[in-house]
Amino acid sequence: MTWPETELVDRAVRGEPDATSALLSSVQPGIVRYCRARLGKIGGGFTTADDISQEVCIAILKALPKYRQQGVPFSAFVYSIAARKVTDAQRAAIRQAAPAPDPAFERPDPDPGPEQRAVAADQARLLGVLLEHLPETQREIVVLRVAVGLSADEVGSTLNMTPVAVRVAQSRALARLRTLAADVFGEPMERRAA
Repeated sequence: MTWPETELVDRAVRGEPDATSALLSSVQPGIVRYCRARLGKIGGGFTTADDISQEVCIAILKALPKYRQQGVPFSAFVYSIAARKVTDAQRAAIRQAAPAPDPAFERPDPDPGPEQRAVAADQARLLGVLLEHLPETQREIVVLRVAVGLSADEVGSTLNMTPVAVRVAQSRALARLRTLAADVFGEPMERRAA
């Protein structure tokens, strides 16, 4: 059974198992994308990002009984928890700063193939390099809008900005990324992706 988001959240807050399961199922893919976009391949794979996304889901479950509707989308609540968990994971990674495992000892991934992984890894690396040149707010907007797929309203609620300000900042960030791609890599990103 499907419910409108506000009713689904209300039912989950009341502890209804079906509603809680449906709510987590609806937010979990976005949380995984968010964590992967923010954390990348720490330690040689997406394992850490996926682990953090699970921690976010557990934190949502624990916080859900205390959640109260305050006129903002539920996603603002979700991504504020995700942002804190990602920040904690980044701090932990810096503290540990262990060398990456030798790729020769990693098991091969049955899909996608080596060429597709290499292309995806190169694109992720290039994007990570470019994103590091953006101010924190613009970087967060690009990740939430492009990688996670949130609306300008949802991102605005999460970052305490108006939807118009989110769109303007996103436009400026994307323009800056295009310029940076040409400056940093000597060619536009569209040509590198082809």
